[in-house]
Amino acid sequence: MGWLPWSSSDGNDGVKKTSGGAFESPSRTNRVKCYEARDAFFECLDRNKILDSINTKNGQSAATRACGQEDVVFEKNCAHSWVEYFKKQRVVNYQKEQTIKKIEAEGGDIVAPQLPTRQQS
Repeated sequence: MGWLPWSSSDGNDGVKKTSGGAFESPSRTNRVKCYEARDAFFECLDRNKILDSINTKNGQSAATRACGQEDVVFEKNCAHSWVEYFKKQRVVNYQKEQTIKKIEAEGGDIVAPQLPTRQQS
């Protein structure tokens, strides 16, 4: 039993730590578990029409009510920095898709930026 009543020190679940307290690099199996937990959490958010589960209080509380179990599994199976990154990236990707749709609806073309080339003398 850990020093917090809701924590566990058995080390059999979630992201593992080294003896020095740092997180171990995730193995392929751990990454797969993380991705599966992320996907299950995001599917729950989609079913409940929740986009942002990290930046707004309304989104956080709605996500906790609707997808609390999935979020717990997600946070257990992924490093905190990964969880934060994935949740923020979900919002950024949505905003990017909406911007592209708006530009295309206005008749604009999406052109990838080109890197400058070196001029031969």
